[in-house]
Amino acid sequence: MIFLGIDCGTQSTKTVAIDIESGRVLASAQKGHEFVAGLPPGAMEQRPQDWSAAAGETIGHTLRDLGARRSDVRGIGVSGQQHGLVPICAAGEVVRPAKLWCDTTTTAQCDALTQALGGRDRVINLVGNAMLPGYTAPKILWLRENEPENWERTRTFLLPHDYLNFWLTGHSRMEFGDASGTALVDVRAREWSDPVVDAVGGGLAEKLPALGSSLQSAGMLRDALRREWSLPREVTVSAGGGDNMMAAIGTDNTAPGAVTASLGTSGTLFAFAAQPVIDPRGEVAGFCDSTDHWLPLVCTMNVTLVTELARAMFGWSHAEFDEAVGRVPAGAEGLTLLPYLAGERTPNLPRGCGVLHGIRTENFTSAHVARAIMEGVTLGLGYGLDRLRALGIEATEIRLTGGGSNSAAWRQVCADVFGAPVVCLENSGGASLGAALQAAWLVAREHGSDASLADLTAALVKPDASTRAEPQADAAAVYAEQLERMHGLRSALASTNLL
Repeated sequence: MIFLGIDCGTQSTKTVAIDIESGRVLASAQKGHEFVAGLPPGAMEQRPQDWSAAAGETIGHTLRDLGARRSDVRGIGVSGQQHGLVPICAAGEVVRPAKLWCDTTTTAQCDALTQALGGRDRVINLVGNAMLPGYTAPKILWLRENEPENWERTRTFLLPHDYLNFWLTGHSRMEFGDASGTALVDVRAREWSDPVVDAVGGGLAEKLPALGSSLQSAGMLRDALRREWSLPREVTVSAGGGDNMMAAIGTDNTAPGAVTASLGTSGTLFAFAAQPVIDPRGEVAGFCDSTDHWLPLVCTMNVTLVTELARAMFGWSHAEFDEAVGRVPAGAEGLTLLPYLAGERTPNLPRGCGVLHGIRTENFTSAHVARAIMEGVTLGLGYGLDRLRALGIEATEIRLTGGGSNSAAWRQVCADVFGAPVVCLENSGGASLGAALQAAWLVAREHGSDASLADLTAALVKPDASTRAEPQADAAAVYAEQLERMHGLRSALASTNLL
């Protein structure tokens, strides 16, 4: 049997076809999409119609490559960028472009909701998370306050992966995992939080979709699409989930001990938890996962975003960037980067900026700057890993995904910063693989299988031993000191409104 996994990210949509017996990727296709141009500073939006068009195109390409084997397709799973706000009218059409996870224009709404609910501590008590600009709840309040006509037109709100499920099946719902990133869900009880819903106001409760288990299907593929793609009569669309929830499945992070770190445009670091993990500081996101458990997660907004800017500035290839990093010792001889070029989510600095500190004549070279950049963005994730450990999460191994994980130099920096072995996976599908595996498991369960999702991921997701890096004690000590220096520098600059 074959299962399709769709990953709708910020930059592109990718579809993969997985042979579930062998775990092999049989075909794949990818299509980019653009941001809405001409928006005010901090506003980041995309047109959901572009996502469904890209999904349709990549599914079509993938099925053409499968040839006659398209008749073996039995299910589809969808992964989507988290937190995006997709308003849908009564006719099932998109009301306006989606405000994305990286949109930072809602700080006023975050402050207003936090104050209305009695302060940050009470918000965390209500939903398990602080009210941050990336989340969906302040975006909804922004829409109500700034676009009342669009508010009135909106019948329901969906998240990006929910929108694609709606396009595929004609049914709208939210599952626990992605919904937990709205800041509208009490992650302990997995229910809408009435106080937060009421604080957003405007009859929001009537606009929220049904909320249910991540282990249930979103529905069957619509007949019109099934006929267009010449697929079998019954193709199940699984619940799917947010990209981080699907990446957890796709990296076999479905049991305690493993931690996944993604080195993409932004960075994420997350782990499986059998019970809710709530950070009283609000820095670790207390999300649900897509297995009806929990996924404590740290997100930073500046990873390959920063390294790619530097690489372009120096005119280097990826290999030349790595070679330059390798010429400089750990710690970049005192050069330290605060990498908040796009603001930051962890720590919460939506209007933050980047700072290159410690410049001296001996370290003011392109190679030192490259090393400081790679270290700075990794130490940002290291700060998050320290918070996870403080909350009881063990990290026996870090599974790396994302474009940055292709660099051997970067993998070693990760091992040294994290203080744990790191390894990539043989199949680097990540979120798209996880979406396909979730669909495969659901269909197997519907046909009487009692195997767990963890059994399936353990059988099909394998580490690539050639990519393993072990922490080096000397470098780890340098990075522990450097992380403390970053804390002090950030605190000093933020306290004087210079960051």
